[in-house]
Amino acid sequence: MKKILLLLSSLFFLSTQFAAAESKQVLDMQVKETVQKFIAKVPGAREFLNKTEGYLVIPNLYKAGFVVGGEYGEGALLIKEHGTSAPTPRFHIAEYYSVVSASIGWQIGAQKRSLIIAFLTPSSLESFRQSNKWKVGVDGSVAFVDVGASMDLSTVDFKKSIVAFAFGNEGLMAGLSLDGSVFTKIQK
Repeated sequence: MKKILLLLSSLFFLSTQFAAAESKQVLDMQVKETVQKFIAKVPGAREFLNKTEGYLVIPNLYKAGFVVGGEYGEGALLIKEHGTSAPTPRFHIAEYYSVVSASIGWQIGAQKRSLIIAFLTPSSLESFRQSNKWKVGVDGSVAFVDVGASMDLSTVDFKKSIVAFAFGNEGLMAGLSLDGSVFTKIQK
């Protein structure tokens, strides 16, 4: 049992090191592809994202666990450009972030998924950007949306100012939650 736990932990941390080693150019490309997949997969996604103040895109969020688990990913925060006369809003990469979490309890397996966290108000975006280490459930409450459900995002009225979407799951780990996840600004 200890050997299996050690092996899974080693594989997880090894995979996070490869994720961390990705260059700025590769990460920028992955962010763009992830947004395109989200728009293609979810009805109303483009209209929804255009209504936001900004959104954080984590193209590859790795999670592994065997009783003790961990999660790691890196991504970019895209913010709306104000003051442009374009008919649709433009977004640009403002900063890069990592996300880390740990868990203990009944869990076994590994998975990779993509994550988009949308900030619907200027104050929620500013709070996220000003925080040194932003922790879900402490520094901000996030509504988690299952994109497997057939809904048109452009017609949904979200009650929270921060909304998260996980999609493209590959693997056998259930139980989607961001509670306790810590987001930290990184240099790329």
